[in-house]
Amino acid sequence: MRVCLFEERWQQLEPLSATRPVFDLVCGIHTLGEKQRQRLGAVDWGACLRPALAPLYRRQHPDVPVNEYGWLLQAPVALVNGRWLPPAQTPPLPATPCVGLAGDQVALAVLADEQLASFQFVDVSGELKRWLHTLPAVAVGGQLIDYPWQLVEQNGTQIGHDFADWETAGPSLPTPALTPAPTPAIVGPPAAFWAAATARIEPMVVADTTKGPVIIDEHAVIAAFTRLEGPCYIGPHTHVMGAKIRAGTTIGPHCRIGGEVEASIVHGFSNKYHEGFLGHSYVGEWVNLGAGTHNSDLRNDYGPVSVPMPGHVINTGLNKVGCFIGDHAKTGLGTLINTGSHIGAFSNLLPAGRLAPKYVPAFTTWWNGQLTEEFPLPQLLQTAQRMMQRRGQQLTDEHTALFQMLYEATADERREVLQENEMRLWRRSA
Repeated sequence: MRVCLFEERWQQLEPLSATRPVFDLVCGIHTLGEKQRQRLGAVDWGACLRPALAPLYRRQHPDVPVNEYGWLLQAPVALVNGRWLPPAQTPPLPATPCVGLAGDQVALAVLADEQLASFQFVDVSGELKRWLHTLPAVAVGGQLIDYPWQLVEQNGTQIGHDFADWETAGPSLPTPALTPAPTPAIVGPPAAFWAAATARIEPMVVADTTKGPVIIDEHAVIAAFTRLEGPCYIGPHTHVMGAKIRAGTTIGPHCRIGGEVEASIVHGFSNKYHEGFLGHSYVGEWVNLGAGTHNSDLRNDYGPVSVPMPGHVINTGLNKVGCFIGDHAKTGLGTLINTGSHIGAFSNLLPAGRLAPKYVPAFTTWWNGQLTEEFPLPQLLQTAQRMMQRRGQQLTDEHTALFQMLYEATADERREVLQENEMRLWRRSA
């Protein structure tokens, strides 16, 4: 099947979606897009996404048609909502045009020439409503991800599903009996533990597979006195330094992780090297959490947690919600992050002896108890370049252009929040 992944309602998944397509968000071992293509058996795939993201995505995926409507209009094609978290087993789709429903939302649409002839990507929400009323509907299962905490909530279950898929894939994931991989002290079923032969596991490491699999990928380093509780996944080239990795945690590639991490997702190239707690949270790429950074993931009254989003506040209905941190954000020593915090890309949180604000716009600094404008963008990009070079990566022209557009796009929101903060401080002083 030919598959085209598209974005819709991506703003609800900020700050993570500000710098990547929604189908590049992680849940379990893989991204949503990887799961979608695997479940649908995609033999050829493309992407329709925001123009701001297209140049960088083309560079990262040079063989993938991006916003190429000539490719898209070659019927038949399955247009897949990038927010769809597919079920472990996706039912076969009809060969004729139809819409696939996850609950009451459109997860995908199988389209022929007639539908593609009038397709307008600029009005994809309108197209979805039209197809829903004009095409036969079939249930495809799974769910549409509306907010980032839903990815965190589903992460542990998805690690288990992905591990089962990985096991049945054959030679790509050998069993421990066939692979001379290092083995820690295992508590629970040994078959639920897998480590790549290139991983390095020091003595005095415990892997608890009682509640789910523990997976350690290629060239990862697990230092002594680390405890890994399944379900959890440690990505390629990541170093876990005597940490407590609790159940439901995914750590991406090339990370440095210490302290305690519980039920969280951390994208690649991020640092939490020192002691500190991270729980029920989603952290983007190139984030640095300073020593002693802690986040709260539970209210003192055990009530449901609300999360601020641009322009409004959402009641999650959950009593365990941590923080959501955009790419290239940083925290200083001893920073305290409140329950249900939204921390934008390139923000900078410095210790103030109290909890940081729950909503920190992109490109701002929290310092001495005040929100202020962050350093000039050229200085921030220079810092990002240094950080990326330390991991053998490059800040490309496409990165720079994307961050420049994000800086400009968030200027009004940043100005409004800073003005509100100034008025709040003025009222207190009065």
